[in-house]
Amino acid sequence: MNSLNTASLINLLGFTVGVALYALLLAMVVRHRKNKRSFSFDFLLFATAILGLLWNVGELCVLIWKDFGAGDASLVLLMISYSALGFLPSVVVHSAWKNSESENANVCWLAFAAYGLSLLACLLHFQSIVFYSVAPSSLALQILTFGSLALLGGLLIFNLKQTLENKTIWITALLIFAVSALHLSSQREENSWLIELVAHQSSLPLVLAILLQDYRFAFADLFLKRALSLMLLASLAFGLYVFVAVPLLAWHETHDRNDVQAAVIVLTLWMTTALIYPNLHRFAVWFVDKIILRRADYGNLRLEISSIIERQETVENVLNAICKKLADSLTVEKADWEAIFQNAAETNLPAINFDAHQAKVFVPTVEAPFYEIRLSGFSGGRRLLSDDIEALRAVALLTARRIDALRVTDERYNQKLREQEFSKLATEAQLSALRAQINPHFLFNALTTIGYLIQTAPEKAFVTLMKLTQLLRRVLKASSEFTTLGEEIEFIKSYLEIERARFEERLEVEIDVARELGRIRIPALILQPLVENAVKHGISKGKNGGKVSIRAELENEAEKVFLKLSVIDSSAGVTGKALTQNKQKGVGLNNIEQRLRSYYGDAAALEIKSRTGSGTRAEIKMEISDFKFHKS
Repeated sequence: MNSLNTASLINLLGFTVGVALYALLLAMVVRHRKNKRSFSFDFLLFATAILGLLWNVGELCVLIWKDFGAGDASLVLLMISYSALGFLPSVVVHSAWKNSESENANVCWLAFAAYGLSLLACLLHFQSIVFYSVAPSSLALQILTFGSLALLGGLLIFNLKQTLENKTIWITALLIFAVSALHLSSQREENSWLIELVAHQSSLPLVLAILLQDYRFAFADLFLKRALSLMLLASLAFGLYVFVAVPLLAWHETHDRNDVQAAVIVLTLWMTTALIYPNLHRFAVWFVDKIILRRADYGNLRLEISSIIERQETVENVLNAICKKLADSLTVEKADWEAIFQNAAETNLPAINFDAHQAKVFVPTVEAPFYEIRLSGFSGGRRLLSDDIEALRAVALLTARRIDALRVTDERYNQKLREQEFSKLATEAQLSALRAQINPHFLFNALTTIGYLIQTAPEKAFVTLMKLTQLLRRVLKASSEFTTLGEEIEFIKSYLEIERARFEERLEVEIDVARELGRIRIPALILQPLVENAVKHGISKGKNGGKVSIRAELENEAEKVFLKLSVIDSSAGVTGKALTQNKQKGVGLNNIEQRLRSYYGDAAALEIKSRTGSGTRAEIKMEISDFKFHKS
C-alpha cells in the first residue's frame, strides 16, 4: 500500500467517523432538549451538527465519486460542503462567547465578525462557481485561514477569564482549522497521510470538543466505548495479519501451496481475534469509565457513604449528606429529598425510577415516613447504567438502615428520659415525704421539752418557745433538698440550745467542723436525727448527763473523696440488741438511710457503733468527688 492510498484510506475513515460523530451530536441535541413536546433545541449545537454533517457527507460523497471514476464531482456539492466548513470557526467563537463566565461585549462582536467572515466565504464560493466554474474558492479559503488566526488572537485578548481547559479546546480547534483552510486553498493532493488528516479532518476536533464538554457521558457510553473497542480490535487484527499471517503465508508458499493449510491459518487468527475481543471491550469500558469519565468506584463509594452517615445523628443530616455525596459522584446539578407520609400498604414505589433527565431513589425504611431522594440535571448527557442503578439501590438500603437505627435510638432515648423523669418525680415525692416525716417528729420532741419547762421554769419555757418558733420558721422556709454543712451545723446549734433549756449543765456540746468544710453540700436535716438520738437515748439516760460531740472530716480512698460526719455521745452505751430495737422502732434512723440511698446509692452509708461503758458513735460517710462546693 503506497502513501497516496494510505492518505485516501485516512480520508475515507475520517469522513466516515465525522459523519458518525456529527450524527451522534445531532441525536444528543434532539434527545436532550429541555422540552420533549417542542422543538426547543440548543440552536448553536443544532447548527454545529448540521454544518458538520454537510461537510463530512459532502466530502465523503466527493471521495467516493472520484474512486468510481464517474467524472468530476458536483460543483454545487463542493460549494455546500466547503460553505458548511467555513461556518465552523464561527461556531467556535460563538461557543467561546456562550461558555464565558460573564457577558463580554468584545467577544460578542467577535462572534458577529466570525459569522460575517463565514458568510463572505460562502458568497465567494458561489461566485467562483457562477463565474469560473471552480469550487471551492481559493480566495475564500485564504480569507478563512487568516480570519481564523485573527479570531484566535481576539479570543485570547478579550476572553481571559475563561478556564484553561476551554481555552485549550477552542484554540486547538481554530489552529487546526486555519492549517486546514490554508492547505485546501492550494487545491492539490498530498501523498502524506498526516497532512491529509490535518487538512481534511479539521472538523473532528471541534465535534469531539463539543461532545466531551456538553455530552461527555452520553458520547462515551454510546460511541466512545464501541469506537475504542473496534480500534483495539482493528489494531489487533492488523498486527496479527502483518506480523503473523503474512510471514507464515509467505513461508508456506516457499515449500507447499496447500490452500487448506493457508485457510486454517487465517481462520485460526480470525477465531483468536473473536476470543480476545471481549477482553478488549472490557478494557475499553474500564478506560472510558475510569480514565476519561472518572466514574466513581462504587465499592469505595458505598464504604464512604456508610462512614459518613454513621457520623450523623439526625435523619435530616443523613439525607442531606447522602444527597451531597451522590451529587458529587453522579455529577448532577441538583440533589434533594422528600418525605412520603403514607401507609406501608399504600406505598408501592419502585426502588429506582429514572429517565434521561432525573432519577428518584426510594428509601425503604421500616415504617413511615418514607423518603425519596431526587437527582436531576445529569451533566454531559449522563445515563444511569446497570452499575449506577445497583449502587443507588445499595445506597438506598444503607440510608434506610441508618434511619431505622436512629429512630430506634431516639425512641429508646425518649423512653429512657420518660422513665428517668418518672423516677425523678417518684424520688422527689418520696424525699419530700421523708423530710415531712422529720419535721413533726422534731416538733413533737421540742414541744415535750417546752411542756416540761412550763411546769418547772415558765420563764425558760417562754424563751425556749421563741427559739423554737425561729427554728421552725427556718425549717419551713428551706425548700431545697440540700443545704451546706455550715447551715446544717447552725441548725444543730439552735436545736441544742432548746435541749439545754431542759438539761442545763448536764448537756455538754462539742462541735469540731473546720470552716472550709462548711461549703460542702449535704442533704438537709441529715444530722438532726442523730443528735436527737444522742440526747434522747444517751444523755437523758445518765444521771449526770453527758457530752455530745459533732465532727466532720475528709477521707481519701482509691482516688475518691469522702465526707465523714460523726455524732458521739458519752453515755453508758447500749447493747447490740437494744440498738437494733431502737432502729426498728425509731423514725429518724430509717429516714436517714432511705434518703442516703436515694441521693447517693452505694456511695454513702450510715453506721452506728455502741459498746457498754464506751458510749455510742453514729457515722455518716458520703462521697463528694462528683459534687462541687457551694459558692457562698
